[in-house]
Amino acid sequence: MRLDLYLAETALIARTQAAILDDARNMLVAGKTLSPLENNGILHAFQVLAENAIGKAKQTLKVLGKPVPISAYDSFSELSKLGIIDDNDLITWNAVVGLRNRIVHDYMNIDMVRVTELVKYEQYQFVANFLLVPIGERSHE
Repeated sequence: MRLDLYLAETALIARTQAAILDDARNMLVAGKTLSPLENNGILHAFQVLAENAIGKAKQTLKVLGKPVPISAYDSFSELSKLGIIDDNDLITWNAVVGLRNRIVHDYMNIDMVRVTELVKYEQYQFVANFLLVPIGERSHE
């Protein structure tokens, strides 16, 4: 796939999933308790955002002619070493990858109270911002 098409699709997915999480956030801020279906929607949106970010991290390394690690954690670590993401954000990226792994592999041990807090406080915007910024440019938020 051409890089410009890949980045356009990445941004579209980011906007779509962030909008879903925005809707859930609005319900939470209004004091609504989310249904099991809505909670599953939150988990799916987080998973898609994280997968999208992992893909972009690996695509970025590939475009730069760097080795592409198998591990998502290592991919973000390499972006940090290259100065593409801030060193201070690496802890957050490890948490994003960890949440994705828990949603996919350890779904019986997800703390939905914590996940809904992430939504309520718009923590998903960190990932969405990464996905909306062109490769090589840092988000300034």
